[in-house]
Amino acid sequence: MDKNFPEEFTQVIKFDPPLYKQRYQFVKDLVEKYKPKKVADLGCADCSLLWMLKFCSCIEVLAGLDICANVMKEKMHTLSPLPADYLQPSERSLTVTLHHGSVAHKDPCMLGFDLVTCIELIEHLEESELKKFPEVVFGFMAPSIVVISTPNSEFNPLLPRVMSYRHPDHKFEWSQAEFQSWALETARCYDYSVEFTGVGHPPTGMEKVGFCTQIGVFVRKYPQTAQPVLSEKPTEAVYKTVFKAVYPSLKDGKYLQNAVISEVIFTAQIIKHRLMPKPEESGDDPERKSKLQPSMDSSSDYLGKLVVEKSMEPFVRGNKLCIPLTTIFAFPKVNRLCGTFEKLCKLIAGKVTLSTDGSAVMVSIEQENEEN
Repeated sequence: MDKNFPEEFTQVIKFDPPLYKQRYQFVKDLVEKYKPKKVADLGCADCSLLWMLKFCSCIEVLAGLDICANVMKEKMHTLSPLPADYLQPSERSLTVTLHHGSVAHKDPCMLGFDLVTCIELIEHLEESELKKFPEVVFGFMAPSIVVISTPNSEFNPLLPRVMSYRHPDHKFEWSQAEFQSWALETARCYDYSVEFTGVGHPPTGMEKVGFCTQIGVFVRKYPQTAQPVLSEKPTEAVYKTVFKAVYPSLKDGKYLQNAVISEVIFTAQIIKHRLMPKPEESGDDPERKSKLQPSMDSSSDYLGKLVVEKSMEPFVRGNKLCIPLTTIFAFPKVNRLCGTFEKLCKLIAGKVTLSTDGSAVMVSIEQENEEN
């Protein structure tokens, strides 16, 4: 313990929530603020941050990079779609990819990202790697936003178990002045602005020590309007892809069609149960029968008139309840899934039992077998 620190600060400091969760929450809050579609996490390790970010509805592409493939492989299964994702596909598309490689190398698979996170990464880099890091991230990848977090060495004396560095693999740990000097110079060289903050507050009375984890948020000053010189870009991949998952999405025609068909059938059953009495409830209710009887004897001319007028009233024909597609299309979820009436008709054609003129969904009103 540093002799310059009062004795009352020699007790073990505990962060609530744990410091790593505060760092992840900081990134998540940033995502909620800026709504990036493509996010890359450099030094993703066990994929914990990626797992949290996959639930952010704005993100469509997630990529992780780490020098240690084994660490990624231990937890990469958590990034795979679950059965529920197939049963109820999301409206957004989501692709998650993990790469094995070094942040000191350039690979075209890391181009086009809106946000790049480097959480507790730079302190693990060798001096030669750290020198290349700014050019790779800010010059080559050039995302709109870069978030870099790293330990604040000035906080270390408040952590009794820390003798030198917080982790045996750390190559250095910077003070606030050292990190800010490096960050400001990097921002200046690559036309970024940078703001400093952090997580893990110091004890009351020790505010000058700063946050336990210091964070720099870099924002690119000017939009990237021109493509970089091709000669400066490697045309061959240097990273090895170790995992890729494409989540089911309603943007995929196959999943959209399945969702629409299921919703149409479900909606038709809802309408049927609202209109048709159960056998034990109906009896010989003449009033109930009269509501549907006129339609049961409707002529083809009358049915044609209903279609022309886009009538939304279900009617009975034989042992079938005919529910106009206009009625089903009016249900909010069906409407939202299809967008247009024409698209609804196209998606369910040949997949749902329709009337001969294709204007209504046909649902049997005969008592169903109890075993079914």
